[in-house]
Amino acid sequence: MMGNGAVIAIRDCPNPHAACLVLRGGTEQVVNALDRAVHDAIRVVGVLIKDGSFVPGGGAPEVELALHLREYAATLKGREQLAVQKFADALEVIPKSLAENAGLDQIDMLIELRSHHKKGQKSFGLNVYKGRAVDMTGDGVVEPLRVKTQAIKSASEAAAMILRIDDVIAAQKSAQPKKSAADMAADMPE
Repeated sequence: MMGNGAVIAIRDCPNPHAACLVLRGGTEQVVNALDRAVHDAIRVVGVLIKDGSFVPGGGAPEVELALHLREYAATLKGREQLAVQKFADALEVIPKSLAENAGLDQIDMLIELRSHHKKGQKSFGLNVYKGRAVDMTGDGVVEPLRVKTQAIKSASEAAAMILRIDDVIAAQKSAQPKKSAADMAADMPE
């Protein structure tokens, strides 16, 4: 018996054409989370096989994009420059989060990654097991290009939507008539 049902296990088959994963956990929520994680991982591998296009992992694309965005920001002025710089900062959250989750110093790891990328080592990302920047493609750590571009696109769209909402709220506030001190005092409960 496994869980609430019986299981038939067939072992030691020559040339098996199927594989089975048995997920176990202390609670149903843990098993459901594992199920979603396995499903997501299988989908990512499927996209990688289907498309055949990939980028290095370990935050390498984000560091490279941030580097180029900062160079571009230097050609701009005013708010545009600030917006592009902040977008570059936002991209670097990925390698910083990897470092933090691995118990490494975020700043040291980001400086090391930037240094490699400035030298033209575009596929260098953070290897959390070694605690340093390495050639992720050489180590076989890659991500599907489609997944990476969709993540950046979705994050950009979410940020743009928040800015639009903020603009609407600001416009509504400025459209309301200003109250005088006497009007505000009249609105106060006695």
